Amino acid sequence: MAHASRRGAARAIAEDPTAEGRTRRHDPERRTRILLACLDVIAEVGVAGVSHRRVARAADVPLGSMTYHFASKDELLFDALAHFAEEISDRFERRMRAASDADAARGAVADIIREDVFSDGRELVLTHELYTLAARDPRYRQLTSAWMTRSRAALERHFDPLTARLLDAAIEGLSIHRALDAVERDPDDIARAIERIAG
Repeated sequence: MAHASRRGAARAIAEDPTAEGRTRRHDPERRTRILLACLDVIAEVGVAGVSHRRVARAADVPLGSMTYHFASKDELLFDALAHFAEEISDRFERRMRAASDADAARGAVADIIREDVFSDGRELVLTHELYTLAARDPRYRQLTSAWMTRSRAALERHFDPLTARLLDAAIEGLSIHRALDAVERDPDDIARAIERIAG
């Protein structure tokens, strides 16, 4: 019983360590802040550069908070990338839900490519780091599979299942080309590609 008591006290201290035993105000957003800081670290130095210490510094939290919320680096990475995938899926669904008809839906797909997917270098790096992990580890493949399932379901609000799958692939491919191709392409190519698939 005493051991359990000490363990509980240790967890409390790890969560809010302060000098002289004083307690910090409760911080319910700390876990989310750590996840977002982890994503920033991944974007800056890649998955290989992530450590509890580096993320704690980026999140401005005590190192003890890291082990309180995440037992291992792998748990931290998985939860951070799951948070990222969820955020992107939510954004995708909002776009498609707002479309009122087929024309608006095609416009929404174009906006997703132009404005939402890889909207900055950070998201490009995060997505490709997730893809690399998913190529090797089935647990991360579950994240990318769930992401694709949600995207296709959102597209199927307006398109048949085959068209939705083709559009989903086109969104991914066109976004990667726009982000990585050294030659700037005609923005109207996006609308033309969507029209060929879903016209």
